[in-house]
Amino acid sequence: MAAKKVTKILKLQIPGGQAVPGQQLGPVLGSAGIPIGEFVKRFNDETKGRIGETVPTVVEIFDDRTYRLTYKTEPASALILKALGKEKGSGTPNTSKIGTLTQAKLKEIAEKKMSDLNANDVDAASKIIAGTARSMGVEVK
Repeated sequence: MAAKKVTKILKLQIPGGQAVPGQQLGPVLGSAGIPIGEFVKRFNDETKGRIGETVPTVVEIFDDRTYRLTYKTEPASALILKALGKEKGSGTPNTSKIGTLTQAKLKEIAEKKMSDLNANDVDAASKIIAGTARSMGVEVK
């Protein structure tokens, strides 16, 4: 049997366990030929343990209109904001800071994100996360 050919790859960010066939998903999935109701049910079942998180999802659509879902870890910016207990980053990150992230917390976030980052070790991953934090107006101590 020949391998299925990927015809389209969609990258979506959907609230875990709370997908609805509305404005955001409907047009994207419909144009790709995916049954929206089936997708929403499957996504919500598979991510019900991640309610309250934004779940980055990669949808690989094959030529026979079947699809594969791949779930990634929550975005680094969301993890940093959770660690600080803040709602959003600074509008002017160079002048106004919203908080401070310790090295221990930075390492913890880097370990959680390690599978999704292009880094060989936790130190390299920590530098990537620190860069994200600085661009959000968070100091790293």
